[in-house]
Amino acid sequence: MRRKHVASLAALVTAFTLTACGGQPAAEPAPAPAPAPAPAAEQQPQGDPSEVSFLAGTARSNKADETTGDLAPPDASQDVRDKWVQLRASRAGDLDPVVVNGAGLTLYRFDKDSASPSRSTCSGDCAKTWPPVTIAKGGKVFVAGVRKADVGSVRRDDGRTQLTIKGWPVYRFAKDTKPGDTLGQGVGGTWFGVTPDGRKAGTPADRPAPAPDPAAKPATSVTLFTGKNFDDTSGNNFATGIAGPGCQDVRGEFRSLSTAGSVKLWSEPKCKGRSVVVSEDVADLGTVGFLPKSLFFS
Repeated sequence: MRRKHVASLAALVTAFTLTACGGQPAAEPAPAPAPAPAPAAEQQPQGDPSEVSFLAGTARSNKADETTGDLAPPDASQDVRDKWVQLRASRAGDLDPVVVNGAGLTLYRFDKDSASPSRSTCSGDCAKTWPPVTIAKGGKVFVAGVRKADVGSVRRDDGRTQLTIKGWPVYRFAKDTKPGDTLGQGVGGTWFGVTPDGRKAGTPADRPAPAPDPAAKPATSVTLFTGKNFDDTSGNNFATGIAGPGCQDVRGEFRSLSTAGSVKLWSEPKCKGRSVVVSEDVADLGTVGFLPKSLFFS
């Protein structure tokens, strides 16, 4: 009797299973979807490098320590050299525009790197000839003529953080020793000066004044430079800061401007005459049609 009971129970379970599955054996459950691959270790989101401060203007206009950063002596430690970096739109030789650092040295990009994702392929002996532009945790990046949103970072194999422009890692060239040198341009058909928007620098080109961004926040202050291309180091060039609110007259002639928001420029003192609104850095104020004699801060 016991064997009959067990057999009947097994038959009942089998019948129930077939009925529940439409008369077919139960299908195996579908495998769980594979997890999405983790992003590459080198890739960093385009924009602010992590734990780095951005300041509009040049290192000098922000009173950076000129014994550190881009101006540190050759025997300074890496930590001292990485305290600050300047990214300034300028002209060097036949390259206009091209980005230069705080010492006025031309910065470059490498065709064998990649911008999306950001990846540096220059290390070892390559990095001795083409020193990467690196920044320390808590360091400062001074931007003049380069949009903050276009600056990012990538983690190098040695753990250092290298700055990028539009995703492209940026470098110096060891044979460039003074401002205006562009000895790295075209080397190997793969190295080129980098423009403020990450392109390869080439022949001179006119740079129209940027169109105002309606969404830009009003600026509370601006930095004006007597030289074009935010130059406050050549000859008698210097920079001065002007802060709002309201209308502020400009004393002297200034040929470039760095701002962290929108400001209205006027052709005459006391905010009279012609006017134009700018919300980005202007490398040559002549492109707006006049050198400003006053500024209005909202």
